[in-house]
Amino acid sequence: MSAVDRAFHGLRRMISSGRLGAGQRFPPEADLCEELGVSRGSLREAVRMLAALGAAEARHGSGTYVSALRPEDLLGRLSLTVELLPLDGLLELFEIRRVLESHVMAQAAARITPEELDTLHGWLETIEASEDPAEFADYDHRFHAEIARIGGSPSMEALLTVFRSRSRHYRVFALPEGPEFKRAGDEDHRAIVAALANRDPAAAASAAAAHIARSERWLGATRPPVTEDATEEPA
Repeated sequence: MSAVDRAFHGLRRMISSGRLGAGQRFPPEADLCEELGVSRGSLREAVRMLAALGAAEARHGSGTYVSALRPEDLLGRLSLTVELLPLDGLLELFEIRRVLESHVMAQAAARITPEELDTLHGWLETIEASEDPAEFADYDHRFHAEIARIGGSPSMEALLTVFRSRSRHYRVFALPEGPEFKRAGDEDHRAIVAALANRDPAAAASAAAAHIARSERWLGATRPPVTEDATEEPA
């Protein structure tokens, strides 16, 4: 194990054990270096690794602190690894996404207010009227994000955002089949909103699962090229 790894795992254990709690300042560098048996350079690299994971933060003129360790923040950092997945790896995640989206949709059906339903109807109309792929993808993202907010916890919202983020690198709606895909997606969205309006958790979960499964089939069948411009999302 390298010195950086030793420092990283040592700091990680301090946080996971509760020795260093949320918001607590790290001990002086010299003390940590002595305890972990590493140099200042190795320790600082380990702290940078923790910061990338959302577990540590440097405060100018004050020192380094454990972050608030909010689950939604830490889960959001999964995007650092999910973004590296090739298409086949992304398709494997769709099984998890179907389960989570179905759960959130069922919860939303039980919790949704008339005002929130009006908001979703507005997004639905905007999505159906849109003909620009990038614009449509943005509206589609907001539609799903609003449902996740209604039916999920902040952690669930963060996790679903991570799963959707990689999909947005694949320009499904810019393909020749794009208009056909959009029409089918619009039908799925209408089914989702109808289930939510009827406050039918089972129907809502089923509609969500069918919608995500359709997106999975699109990606698997068309295998569009990836782009670094994350402006599109198939679901």
